[in-house]
Amino acid sequence: MARYIFITGGVVSSLGKGLASAALGALLQARGFSVRLRKLDPYLNVDPGTMSPFEHGEVFVTDDGAETDLDLGHYERFTGVAARKTDSISSGRVYSTVLEKERRGDYLGKTIQVIPHVTNEIKDFLHIGDDEVDFMLCEIGGTVGDIEGLPFFEAIRQFSHDKPRGQCIFMHLTLLPYLAASGELKTKPTQHSVKELQSIGIAPDILVCRSEHPIPEKEREKIALFCNVRKEAVVAAYDLKTIYDAPLAYHAQGLDQAVLDAFQISPAPKPDLAVWRDVSDRVHNPEGEVRVAIVGKYTQLEDAYKSIAEALTHGGMANRVKVKVEWVDAEVFDKAEDVGPHLEGYHAILVPGGFGERGTEGKIKAAQYAREHKVPYLGICLGMQMAVIEAARNVAGLATAGSEEFDHESSGKKRFEPVVYHLKEWVQGNHKVERKVGDDKGGTMRLGAYNATLKEGSHVAQIYGKTSIDERHRHRYEVDTAYREKLEKVGMTFSGMSPDGKLPEIVEWADHPWFIGVQFHPELKSKPFDPHPLFKDFIRAAKEMSRLV
Repeated sequence: MARYIFITGGVVSSLGKGLASAALGALLQARGFSVRLRKLDPYLNVDPGTMSPFEHGEVFVTDDGAETDLDLGHYERFTGVAARKTDSISSGRVYSTVLEKERRGDYLGKTIQVIPHVTNEIKDFLHIGDDEVDFMLCEIGGTVGDIEGLPFFEAIRQFSHDKPRGQCIFMHLTLLPYLAASGELKTKPTQHSVKELQSIGIAPDILVCRSEHPIPEKEREKIALFCNVRKEAVVAAYDLKTIYDAPLAYHAQGLDQAVLDAFQISPAPKPDLAVWRDVSDRVHNPEGEVRVAIVGKYTQLEDAYKSIAEALTHGGMANRVKVKVEWVDAEVFDKAEDVGPHLEGYHAILVPGGFGERGTEGKIKAAQYAREHKVPYLGICLGMQMAVIEAARNVAGLATAGSEEFDHESSGKKRFEPVVYHLKEWVQGNHKVERKVGDDKGGTMRLGAYNATLKEGSHVAQIYGKTSIDERHRHRYEVDTAYREKLEKVGMTFSGMSPDGKLPEIVEWADHPWFIGVQFHPELKSKPFDPHPLFKDFIRAAKEMSRLV
């Protein structure tokens, strides 16, 4: 039976809970324990897939097709444990389930209340898979005291009492603000945050204190005294140059040992941190630098492309180079005649996924620039579709080539020849999935892991080292195979297809040093200790380009 670690946030809120959780998971793994990480979010959306990237950052997709919070990406990158649908739950999903049960008659006409019906639903969620691992790390989103999060705090309070003594502990993250005028750290926010937590029946066993400055022994003792924790359980979390230093930094501050002490696990296996030392060394000691332009429309909020940015960093680690990512707003050169001034000097260009017509003309021009100037290009999801439209317009002679998505946005007025169409059916496992344009937006895309077959001798087959792959998808528009013959005649190879041969998964230019578009999201599977093959080779090509420029 798993031991539970509940991670809550005080004033710090989201400034590090996900990273601390992921780093702790990696440290427990380094000691030989198995772990699983879960996220309990207080927002009322049933899933983050319906939320704007400006609102919630990146939507992370699991193998089994869940649209989740970006923190699950951190969990996967640090532990290598593939997240599942059961690793993420929101208030919206909880309330939706409770109301469905009420309408179905499961409660036999009882009055539905937050306690016990909502809290019981949360506790049932927490129990899933607790016999599979040694430790279950559960992060509660938001800040203690937020009204939306109260049912979650009550649920974990009850859950800890339902379990045998010593089966659950609470870890609380707070902020120690530094007042430059007086040159001191203030502990009062931490004291008040813990007091708020205690008022709802939860007493933290470990405090993780975010601080820009070293925490003096006197302040550490003060926090321990007034917050009723052992001094050794007051763990400092200092600012880091890279998130990949987090496991080593938290180990140096004694976080994993504090957890083991709280569970009275002694003697405990010593940690093997060789992997993380290697990761840190590759980040801090690069042997060169490459510049990569990400041409997108959510560039004001880098969290919208979090997994892509991290996957590029992983590719840099594999090639011993620092990847300098620069965000280029596609709308800047939507109407520009010459995009050269915006893209000259970059060693590679990446066009990520996205939704809607805004900024797409700029992305098409970025694909054209990369094709004509032989700059390494990686198009992901919409980025692949823009590369296909560019090829259709400028090489295959289909001047009005476009996407049905753009016409749907203009009330169905037909403006383009749809080389990209709305996907209406596909095969998932052993059954056929059907979708209509007017369906609800949430959860209706082609989501999760699907197989693809690669063409023998193609560039991608060489990169992967095999001809059968498994990658995660999140899209509702697809390149139309009706245009395949026309495009292949002018040199664009459809080098990856769905196993039934109906859905294009990968395109590439045979006469280009490195030009690949993929319908899936390879960034979701990349890890610092196991970079994704596409990103690894993409940065290798950028490194080669840097020597030519």
